[in-house]
Amino acid sequence: MQDKKKFISGILLGILGIVLFSSKAVMVKLAYKYQVDALSVLFLRMLFSFPFYIVIAIIYSRKSNPEIVVKNDYLWLAFFGIVGYYLSSYFDFVGLVYIKASLERIILFLYPTIIIIFNKLFLKKPITQTQAIAIFLTYLGIVITFWGEVAISGKDTYLGGFFILLCAITYASYLVGSGWLIPKFGVVKFTSYAMLISCVCVFIHFGIFSKINIFSLQWEVYVLGFLIAIFATVIPSYLVSESINRISSSNFAVIAGFGPISTIILAAIFLNELLTLLQLFGALVVIFGILLVSLKKDSNA
Repeated sequence: MQDKKKFISGILLGILGIVLFSSKAVMVKLAYKYQVDALSVLFLRMLFSFPFYIVIAIIYSRKSNPEIVVKNDYLWLAFFGIVGYYLSSYFDFVGLVYIKASLERIILFLYPTIIIIFNKLFLKKPITQTQAIAIFLTYLGIVITFWGEVAISGKDTYLGGFFILLCAITYASYLVGSGWLIPKFGVVKFTSYAMLISCVCVFIHFGIFSKINIFSLQWEVYVLGFLIAIFATVIPSYLVSESINRISSSNFAVIAGFGPISTIILAAIFLNELLTLLQLFGALVVIFGILLVSLKKDSNA
């Protein structure tokens, strides 16, 4: 009975985390309506997130690591913090300048199949027949939704789609490479340290390349930056971690299919974005492909 309650609570936490994460793209698109650039919005996101991750990192730094941590582990943590949270976030925010929030989430949802491909290339893990079918379906779904959007929005969709694909690739590489570090540091400590490294990278990037006076933006941009930081970054990052802890990563991968759907719904409500029937069909093909992989993994768990 206790295990069942833990499992159900884990699912609910996971769904809440997914919905909050999905709201990020919608709030970023809302911020862009105030003529603000991608780097400034990303800077505000990290600036408002930074104090929370500092406090959480300090609290958990007093707790011993689950396993022995050596010097190289910290170097790898820094690397994956840069790749997984700094680069992927930057690519995501730039891509959202050119494409709809709903399309962004559909393309970004390729990362589970990219993980399979990376495991094959770098870790020599074989690709099963089911995984091969799933990879084919997800990319077929992306082609359907992507070309439908090109016909509507024009060639800028290519550039936006390219940046979101880079986001998916960098995020997938982070998940593949950092999996062995999380058991060493613990989920909360690893997430906090990686996010702090990402924040510092964004601060440096903004300081070197941006010519924007961060104090000259409209007040609505600061509000949206704060909301993105708290409700689409800090809170869901720990909700998802706790969900995975309670129900396992394979089960979480199944409910993660709710991500593109929730983004489509939120984008329709707040941005008046609507998918055509062809694009909606493509989105469903992508989601089915991911579920095919996830359910297969779950059945073997």
